[in-house]
Amino acid sequence: MEKQRHTKRKQKRRISKYILLILFVLLIGAGSFFFLTARDVKQTIDSIQKDSAVIDEGVTSKKIKNKERINILLLGIDEREFDSGRSDALLLMSLDPTTESLDLVSIPRDTRTEIVGHHTIDKINHAYAFGGVDMSVETVEQLFNTDIDYFVEINMEGLADLVDAVGGVTVNNDLDWYDEGFYKKDYHYKKGQINLDGDQALGYTRMRHLDPDGDFGRNGRQRQVIEAIINKGANIKSVSKIDDLLDVLGKNVQTNINLASMRHLFTDYRNVRNSIQEHEIRGQGTKIDGIYYLIVPEDELAAVHKSISK
Repeated sequence: MEKQRHTKRKQKRRISKYILLILFVLLIGAGSFFFLTARDVKQTIDSIQKDSAVIDEGVTSKKIKNKERINILLLGIDEREFDSGRSDALLLMSLDPTTESLDLVSIPRDTRTEIVGHHTIDKINHAYAFGGVDMSVETVEQLFNTDIDYFVEINMEGLADLVDAVGGVTVNNDLDWYDEGFYKKDYHYKKGQINLDGDQALGYTRMRHLDPDGDFGRNGRQRQVIEAIINKGANIKSVSKIDDLLDVLGKNVQTNINLASMRHLFTDYRNVRNSIQEHEIRGQGTKIDGIYYLIVPEDELAAVHKSISK
């Protein structure tokens, strides 16, 4: 089974954005971390720390202590053998403790924009390949005319382990289909409420060709699972499950969020999950010099800026 799972993960694929929910399991879903396994948590947090040269830690620290709205950039990294990898998934989370709400913005990786610091116009996911997390942060900041306070960088290979660590997820499936081989050839994803383990969740969120809404349908399933993991993680009290989550986090995450900030997020920001607004960047697909890009209109970018600045 383990060998089979390893083989599946190494296949070329578009892995869903919902692994990025590992952040929520860490920050909001598992508040009992701080009461049950404080020493283990500190060791894990220390091991995943990564500094940013473009984020002002002083300003960010003041914002979180004052319970102001903060923005977190989530990067799902598709690691490659001979280069630094690319941000296969980009998600901007804007947390407002005053209104107890969270804006979840999906940023298509083919979005054409200026790569800040590289002096090129390219796909936004190439920013990571050119300049790592910092170039990605600055590029997203310019695109939406906003500040990024924190980042979380996640190795996409940890997806199945994350879902299994929270004990699986339950979703309401709007379509009835038989898997093309993403999870298991001809596996039946029945319409209605279904329970998914890690590998089944991979198949559920990767299906695109059988969905009449294509990429947008797939992204909808990704967000479904995001909310399912948020709600599941929020009620985790089992020490064994917490240990499993810590193990997944330690192997797959890097972030500039330190333990003190995480405590503030848990105590002051955890209720943002009470109201989640989803926004998927829309645009017009086109080819330039034979390369596919998504051209996003200015009014769409302005709408995102407004939603994360209100």
